[in-house]
Amino acid sequence: MRSLPLRKGSLSRLADDAGRLEAMRAFTSGGALVPDLSVATVIGTKYGATWVDVPDRDATTTSTRKQFAVADVTRSRKLEGMWWGDGGAYFVASFARFTDGSAAQHDGQVWFLDPYRNTIELKLRFAYTPDNQDDDPDGPDNITVSPYGGVILAEDGEGKQHLVGSTRRGQTFFLARNDLNGSEFAGPTFSRDRRTLFANFQTPGYTFAIKGPFRYQF
Repeated sequence: MRSLPLRKGSLSRLADDAGRLEAMRAFTSGGALVPDLSVATVIGTKYGATWVDVPDRDATTTSTRKQFAVADVTRSRKLEGMWWGDGGAYFVASFARFTDGSAAQHDGQVWFLDPYRNTIELKLRFAYTPDNQDDDPDGPDNITVSPYGGVILAEDGEGKQHLVGSTRRGQTFFLARNDLNGSEFAGPTFSRDRRTLFANFQTPGYTFAIKGPFRYQF
């Protein structure tokens, strides 16, 4: 992957066929393939990223994920939420279970992609706790980077659903809880002036505006 000098408005000026579309294929540690991201348990774990071109970028005949008949691929379960911030991209693995073929079990991971160093780093990990799904985080999904430090995650797990916050140091806390129904939170995002956090209940389609005061989380 090659870094580009992107500035405000750069992407909107690109032609539809500009550049190359690449997908992250695998991650390595000390030159060895990491077969499954679920095995990472220590916060701060870093892996190198390898990339592969997407032959049919518009997926005109075959979906993107089915275009790669290559070996040495790193798997993960339910990669879903993603948000650009802090000079890179945060992305979420919602859970991993032995029953779905994962090498280890967890209730969620948050990774940070550094596009300049071409690495990913484990920022948050939620242990697998099948007997307590109301009072500890599980099934993180949508994510936003907080302008006050850390991230905000929307749960899509078992039991009660929450908005989960974290500090820059990786300490987590519940910010809000859905006591109306079992619907997941979705789409957290801050207003441009940073004073309001918007979030949704997926069902029945409610949107909430959460006012501060917010404070910096270190």
